[in-house]
Amino acid sequence: MEQSKPASIFNIAVIVAALGYFVDIYDLLLFTIVREPSLRDLGVVMTDGKAVLAASTKVINWQMFGLLIGGIIWGIMGDKKGRLSVLFGSIILYSIANFITGFVENTDQYAYARFAAGIGLAGELGAGITLVSELLPKAKRGIGTSLVAGIGLFGAVAAYFTFKFTDNDWRLCYKIGAVMGILLLFLRITVAESGMFKQVRQQNISRGNFFMFFTNAARFRKYILAILIGLPTWYVIGILVNYSNRFANVFYEGNQIESGRAIMYAYAAIAIGDILVGFVSQYFKSRKKALYLFYLLAILSGILFFSGFVQSDTTMYIACALLGFSTGFWAIFVTMGAEQFGTNLRATAATTIPNMVRGALPLINIMFLDLFQKSWGWDIVRSGIIAGVIVMSITLVAAYFTEETFHKDLNYVEAEE
Repeated sequence: MEQSKPASIFNIAVIVAALGYFVDIYDLLLFTIVREPSLRDLGVVMTDGKAVLAASTKVINWQMFGLLIGGIIWGIMGDKKGRLSVLFGSIILYSIANFITGFVENTDQYAYARFAAGIGLAGELGAGITLVSELLPKAKRGIGTSLVAGIGLFGAVAAYFTFKFTDNDWRLCYKIGAVMGILLLFLRITVAESGMFKQVRQQNISRGNFFMFFTNAARFRKYILAILIGLPTWYVIGILVNYSNRFANVFYEGNQIESGRAIMYAYAAIAIGDILVGFVSQYFKSRKKALYLFYLLAILSGILFFSGFVQSDTTMYIACALLGFSTGFWAIFVTMGAEQFGTNLRATAATTIPNMVRGALPLINIMFLDLFQKSWGWDIVRSGIIAGVIVMSITLVAAYFTEETFHKDLNYVEAEE
């Protein structure tokens, strides 16, 4: 029998999952906010644009590779050992890694520390979304997971203001992230394990078998589509917002854009979008219709970004906020990933899928920087437009073929072939 599910979306599991994702996003986006002062302190010559770009790309790529690997590790553990084991283990790892980051002495150490942090950070969202999806009734799980993502995404705003409050002390910011993680660890003690997982654990079936995504054609297709529908989020953040100061150099003269502030505005808007998307999905009674609406907003925001609208620092920040809001479908995207698969693979899916999307950022960077600009000699604007068209086209095709999961009952398992 399925466990009795809490009626309120504000139960302790939702609150703790939201706070966990808040800390996760704080740590995940901190490098993009403290990038310039941290690299300067580590000896990178800031007047050498190529050296700055190479160092920053190296650190962020190592962090993203960590997320990719960690997503697989924690996803498997979530289905084998339980959702809560991931929430405890991942937070211990990234708290230690963040503390170590506060003491790095060169860019190599910085990259390795962020790699370890990325592995730890990879487990937070997927396990939280899986747990909330299984604890809440299906009529409310979309709103519940949207609250988790929406509240959590304000962690990027907290990271920006923490950086300013500490007088740009980037090392202290990382240490504060470590302390927040440890404090969160104590809150986790109050959260109960998913009843669906407890039932599956008593059955003699394969759990957390990552290779099951590849041994069945229908399951493999669902898995790939679930990843591709999330690609626009990291194109927007990793390319348009992250390099907003470089785009501003082309759009108008004398820009004073802070990448950290652009990230802060974008993520504040993403958080609002992620809270609203749950209610939009509820109104349409469809995950896919909510996605299509936000895809349309993303396309319109991208057109506005390159249209000549951006002529000052103020309009650039507005454009970043609009782009951020339009990609506020992260919650629904991850929820759909969790809803696509049975209980014995759900944590593996929900944890690996968003981290596969994050791990796709280095590939998008290769296309945007190495192929379009370095090899083909395109300027940043043309490279950005073509990269966006490619990413959005792939995503729209994937969304069309993706299963609607709004009314889906999650109390089932995947059969091993």
